[in-house]
Amino acid sequence: MKCISKYTFGPKLIIRSYQQGMVAVEFALITIILVTFLFGAMEMSRALFYWNTATEATRLGARLAVVCDQDASAIKTKMQAMLGVLEADQISVTYLPDGCDSDSCRSVTVSINGFDFAMLVPVLPLNIPMPPFSTTLPRESMDSANPDCT
Repeated sequence: MKCISKYTFGPKLIIRSYQQGMVAVEFALITIILVTFLFGAMEMSRALFYWNTATEATRLGARLAVVCDQDASAIKTKMQAMLGVLEADQISVTYLPDGCDSDSCRSVTVSINGFDFAMLVPVLPLNIPMPPFSTTLPRESMDSANPDCT
């Protein structure tokens, strides 16, 4: 009869019980890394969404100024409806040459300046300044009575 020592199976059992704790530590480390990448991807997507929407808002404002002959306050209101985080003082509407009317204006420039992107990451509250956005359109028909302009 062969004698089985307690040391034959003992150290393997001890090593296996240490391994169970390592799995929990590895899972925690991988989870932290994956959640960080997930928040980074979501914040980058939000930043690109605001970038694209700000560009489209300046295009809308310039189109309204050129085709619909609307005043600056109406243009700013429609741009703010498109991009809700905009303030009225961040939007400027400039007709060229200065002091022109609907017959003598050559172009209009609508721009957004001082727009900041506020990150939502709980641990890292940052405001990232966005670049200025600007759209210039030539005079088309600044006296139009287009029904789509309301």
